[in-house]
Amino acid sequence: MNIKIGTRGSRLALWQAYYIQDLLKTAGVESELVLIETKGDQILDRSLAKIGSKGVFTQELEDQLRAGTIDIAVHSAKDLQSSLPGDLSIIAFTERERVNDVLVSHDKSLSLTSGREFVVGTSSTRRVAMLKHFCPHIKTVDMRGNLQTRLRKLEEGQCDALLLAYAGVHRMEYDDLIAEHLPTREFTPAVGQGSVAIEAASTLAIDKLNTIRQLTNHEPTEACLKAERAFLRRLEGGCSIPVFGLATWENGEISLTGGVVSLDGSELLRDRFNGPPAQAEQLGHSLAESILAKGGDEILRAVRQNL
Repeated sequence: MNIKIGTRGSRLALWQAYYIQDLLKTAGVESELVLIETKGDQILDRSLAKIGSKGVFTQELEDQLRAGTIDIAVHSAKDLQSSLPGDLSIIAFTERERVNDVLVSHDKSLSLTSGREFVVGTSSTRRVAMLKHFCPHIKTVDMRGNLQTRLRKLEEGQCDALLLAYAGVHRMEYDDLIAEHLPTREFTPAVGQGSVAIEAASTLAIDKLNTIRQLTNHEPTEACLKAERAFLRRLEGGCSIPVFGLATWENGEISLTGGVVSLDGSELLRDRFNGPPAQAEQLGHSLAESILAKGGDEILRAVRQNL
């Protein structure tokens, strides 16, 4: 058996692909990497909100899945759109890394809670809106590109710090640049943050599918991400929508926290639901309905009109 793994070409994307390759290798399964450039990699002079969030980092890989050029596509789970076409599905989620956001800077004295004014670089609408809500003294600048590109821009002085996912910073071994770990009770991460997702077409041979799933899927993470993605799907969220969600596995149950924040940070809605893993998707749907009923529908309408 030989598995063709489709991946983007950035260092972080390659880390994820090699990680999957190593998991497959534990059972003697051979694989090869196929590098594919996406629209999100090509267009770096506009924010994600401006170029559209649907399939920005996934469309080209999905085209190759359909063509049979690759067997699976490897993504950061947070980059996957909440609704997939009927001929594609996520067949595995790897065990999750720590999920929180981190402040990255050469100045370790920087802290979002110090009251000190400084400039943070981020391309995330969610992070910008949360900074406006919790830290209105912080200024932001749009910061696109892979991790190394953003770090170069930091070196050039385009910002004082970056706001990034811990998982990517840790996997690229830049832990020494972390100035602050942000608490998830306030800065709740994007849906899927910290896990690697494996996507396949419905035409993938069943023996390959079962083997890949057996060797790479982490069931507690899968249940949590099913809840998160159901929440995001009901809100019709994406990379450019400031929706946040985090499910954790606690004593055999899923605890799901999520919500939405307005673009100017003035309104933030949050709620929490608990339930059994078997009802993960219903849990996400129930949380979404609660957020919408609390006024989330108005916030989302305003967000979409202004992006």
